[in-house]
Amino acid sequence: MSRNPTYRVVSNPIGFHARELTVLFAGESQTRPLHRIGPKVVDYYLLHHIVSGKGLFRTGEFEARLTAGDSFLIHPGQLFHYVSDEEEPWRYRWVAFAGTQSEALIAETGLGIYKPVVHSGGNRAPGERCRSIFEAFRDRGSSASLAASGHLHLLFASLHEAAAEATPSPLRPDSHSEELVQQMIGYLSTQYAEPVTIEGMAETLGYNRAYLSRLFKQRTSLSPVTFLTKLRVDHGRRLLRERPELTVEQIASSVGFQDALYFSKQFRRWYDQSPTEYRIEAGKSLK
Repeated sequence: MSRNPTYRVVSNPIGFHARELTVLFAGESQTRPLHRIGPKVVDYYLLHHIVSGKGLFRTGEFEARLTAGDSFLIHPGQLFHYVSDEEEPWRYRWVAFAGTQSEALIAETGLGIYKPVVHSGGNRAPGERCRSIFEAFRDRGSSASLAASGHLHLLFASLHEAAAEATPSPLRPDSHSEELVQQMIGYLSTQYAEPVTIEGMAETLGYNRAYLSRLFKQRTSLSPVTFLTKLRVDHGRRLLRERPELTVEQIASSVGFQDALYFSKQFRRWYDQSPTEYRIEAGKSLK
């Protein structure tokens, strides 16, 4: 591969507007030997992914020698400095972004001011995502900004996966069981209003239903079916308070009960009163 110095950069054709997440520009470069940037600061996030070569990156008290497959993140206002190797200078791609969602997106990946590097080894996904952002801007289509934001999310997803693979889990031996139960709770909590079944959940998670049910009850003292029913009843109870214009039948349907009478039966089981009685009582307390 040629190491003749190159530098290409493209900006978001839509321009910057203060919003949740905006990719500002993207680029790629084959650097010269000892190519040096900084010390300096920028007022946006700047992520680099190294395609080949070596170099030194420093930000704050952090310093590391990085090579192909590594990614490093520069935070707004953080003093940084980096320099390419004399014999094997970096070839890298970069993406600059800003917006109120930036910190949350970065936190999910595990990157931070004190941990600004991800080692992704032979995983080519981060580099390809950077390239996709570059191509979206270069094509200058009307949806370029939205496409770039989508690719940025996928870029951070690939970095998160790489970081998880590279970091040994410090959790206890039974942590897998705990994680599996949390996945079940998340599955049921987000789909309670749909015609979800325990069989369907087991198939999605790739486990035997009987095993999941036993594990769930060991950890929560409830069966998955009972947990789901209680979850639906509790959401129905909230709607009875907050949405007086909805009928009991409409509320039952909204929280996953196909039969309003069954909803009323389960509501009485858990709260010792009917939905209508609860709604009247809740209404009086608000006056």
